[in-house]
Amino acid sequence: MGASAPAYRIMKNEVREKFIARFGREPSCIGCAPGRLEILGNHTDYNQGTVLSVAVDRYILFAAAPTEGTLCTLADADFGEDKQFDIGNFGPHVKGDWSGYVKGMVLALRKRGVDVPAFNAVLRGNVPLSAGMSSSAALEMSVGLALCSLAGKELPWLEMAKAGQECENTYIGANTGLLDQFSSLRGKADCLIYSDFRTLETSTIAMPAGYAFVVINSMVKHFLTNEYNDRRVGCQKALEHIAKRIPGVKALRDVSMAQLEECASGLDAVSYGCAKHVVGEIERVAAGIACLNSGDIVGFGQLMFQSHESSRLNFKNSCDELDEIVALAKANPLCLGARLSGGGFGGISVHLVKAGDANAYAKTIVEQYRRKTGATLQDIICVPSDGAALI
Repeated sequence: MGASAPAYRIMKNEVREKFIARFGREPSCIGCAPGRLEILGNHTDYNQGTVLSVAVDRYILFAAAPTEGTLCTLADADFGEDKQFDIGNFGPHVKGDWSGYVKGMVLALRKRGVDVPAFNAVLRGNVPLSAGMSSSAALEMSVGLALCSLAGKELPWLEMAKAGQECENTYIGANTGLLDQFSSLRGKADCLIYSDFRTLETSTIAMPAGYAFVVINSMVKHFLTNEYNDRRVGCQKALEHIAKRIPGVKALRDVSMAQLEECASGLDAVSYGCAKHVVGEIERVAAGIACLNSGDIVGFGQLMFQSHESSRLNFKNSCDELDEIVALAKANPLCLGARLSGGGFGGISVHLVKAGDANAYAKTIVEQYRRKTGATLQDIICVPSDGAALI
């Protein structure tokens, strides 16, 4: 879990102390889950594709203890906001209400035989919100681990991931895949996570020593529900069109770029662009693994640049701010590769650099962007982290 990191220890102590101050007792447990960066494999998870991601040293902590009655109180230690709800009667999700992720997890866990009691909790985190580092999945996984502990139940990691996906799909209303939950649960220090969303298996791939990922946050907030769902519709329409022409195609995972071009006639431009991006991303994941296994970090970085171009031109989930940031990265000799990371439509870009260059590089990009646009960006140096755990 990276427990030796000073920031992590401080967060753990803070959430415990705030729980004691708010509720007058020690928390029974603290769930901790990291955010993630998607490195290659954009929007491939719900197409039975493959992804390279990394869990990072930015966390959400959820301290909880059972309480009498049915009224649950959630205290946000970062924003000083309390939420209350009756554990037996949630009502529908209210857009923008972060407690919906907690309620959605309660419902998903109950479906899996976890008898969640009424509880009080304190939330503390440093994963940027609505930025593309998956604060939602980090919250879901920290909540899931804590609530299972309160109920005296342990779920297999895959069921916990599916509970998080069900929370978003069914209660929140975002038709997301499993990438974020997989990454938060299966992270390993100094490694990338390879996830296969056909077999639902994961493995880890060592990152070469001496490199770091710099996150540059565009500060453009993204709220994915509508855009995400629209892109999924585009992928599905492309799949249905291709499957009528090529036997055995069950998902875009099964389609080569040559087959997509063979079937392009009669496919609308939006659906074609969605499919071209997804098929290309799956190919780039395979190429990226080959690069890492052969020590070709320069080639790996070029795949990141290609991924962003595909997001910009084909999937159209970039934005002017992200495009400008990646253009500055391309012009900087310290940068090996850069791309948007996550759902897109704003949020973050991720940049591959030598670890010793990371701070200077980040400051340079932020200053160049400020001079050009007048806007201030957020930069974060990320270290690959272990996955979610009870602490």
